[in-house]
Amino acid sequence: MSREALFHEISIPDSVLAQRATRLVQEASPQFLYHHCLRTFVFADLIGQQQEMKYDRELLYLSAIMHDLGLTERFDGQQRYEVDGADAAKSFLIENHISDEKAELVWDAIALHTSVGIASRKQPEVALVQVGASMDVGGFRLQDLPRETVEKVLATYPRLNCGQALLDLILTQIKRKPQAIAFTWMSEIGRCHVHDFACPTIADLIQNNPLDRG
Repeated sequence: MSREALFHEISIPDSVLAQRATRLVQEASPQFLYHHCLRTFVFADLIGQQQEMKYDRELLYLSAIMHDLGLTERFDGQQRYEVDGADAAKSFLIENHISDEKAELVWDAIALHTSVGIASRKQPEVALVQVGASMDVGGFRLQDLPRETVEKVLATYPRLNCGQALLDLILTQIKRKPQAIAFTWMSEIGRCHVHDFACPTIADLIQNNPLDRG
């Protein structure tokens, strides 16, 4: 299959469970975030096809479409948002009678979608969600897809100022629950963008370890 033909092989899974997950995300999310989740799936699926990976497209879709539930007001809890979202998605899937094994895979894909260097060592669905999300958020590996394909994806699911809107959602969480983002990548954003942000670093722990005191 040619690189140029890849886009035409992409479609959104439309099983009953996929449709229910789509409605859940659409109802809970601002439109820009909903579009981001859809693009995450499309980019992930394109890369998966391009590399001839073997994976369950429905599980990839369920993972991708629900990967940012923890950033929504409805599912924002007291944990880091990746874990809140993973818990919400797993509960939804169990309620819809999916197997524990599949629900656990989706949990991993969502919880690890910001974990560069870890997700890539897991199942293909987990690895691909991380690829799709990082491609849409940071432009990583965009060169692996034809420009025309990327343009078609953006035309189908417009970004709607996704970059700034996503950063604003993340900053809202950082301000509300700084304890949950300690020692995560979000603490770096907090130190750069939140006035008077106070959060210990790993270096602080290492340098102040009571075991090293005489």
